[in-house]
Amino acid sequence: MLLTRVVRYADLAPCYNAFIDCRTPGSEAKENFTIIGPGVSENRAQHVHITEPHGFNIGGARQPPGCVNSQHSHNTAEVFVVYDGIWRFDLGEHGDDAQVVLHPGDTISLPTGMFRGFTNVGEDTGFLWAVLGDDNPGRVLWAPTVFEMAKEHGLVLLENGSLIDIQAGETLPADIAPMPTTSAEQVAALTKLKPAQAERLVARADATSATLIGPGAPLDWAHGFTLDRLVVNGRIGGKEGRHVLFIQDGSITIEGDYGSLHLGAGDTMSVPADFGANDLLGENATVFAVRLA
Repeated sequence: MLLTRVVRYADLAPCYNAFIDCRTPGSEAKENFTIIGPGVSENRAQHVHITEPHGFNIGGARQPPGCVNSQHSHNTAEVFVVYDGIWRFDLGEHGDDAQVVLHPGDTISLPTGMFRGFTNVGEDTGFLWAVLGDDNPGRVLWAPTVFEMAKEHGLVLLENGSLIDIQAGETLPADIAPMPTTSAEQVAALTKLKPAQAERLVARADATSATLIGPGAPLDWAHGFTLDRLVVNGRIGGKEGRHVLFIQDGSITIEGDYGSLHLGAGDTMSVPADFGANDLLGENATVFAVRLA
């Protein structure tokens, strides 16, 4: 039973054509993952590892050096934990309003209604673990230039949020119109941040607070979920109730009413509500825990 609630890093099923920018030069090598819940993928065939609603979605992005995730905005909270790699987050329609660079163990929370994109600026392939707010996080709003580039490569986004691949022989349905290109009015309505404000979106790996998202935490605005970072050195008491664990580094054993399970770096586990009081055992392991607020 517990094994069905674990997604091992080695077993992650990537989607290479999850979004409208998947053929844009510089973005074509990115991998998208839907670990818990459907996320905001525009590909109807994308594999979802755990479909049970949690009140939030868990996903991931893996990109080789230089690979870009194009400018877009979300309707719900979007939080990233850097598992590995060095990542630059670019804010604004063209990514030049503000920029901030993150390293392994850093966390960034990106507000709704604001264009963001991100690039792996390190020398090795990197992975971002992501939390999206709500069971239905809505659809992505793309910057206008993303639509223009997609047309050049045979991709059309429909108003219902699904992607049509003209190059693969798919045809536009008669009853669903293409998504209109984001208007100047929509762009103007989005939030714009200055460089000093961008750094306030980040909780660094050396932050002293164990709670990163929640009342009084470094990232204390409303998300709909909380995020804790736990250092497991020996045996500590785990969270009770349903929550999700992500192993940033090291490895742990979680023990509860259903027995015990070993989790390694990069693994994600959905801990059931009836797992009861539990303990985490590890040696200098770093674990992130997400639960509904």
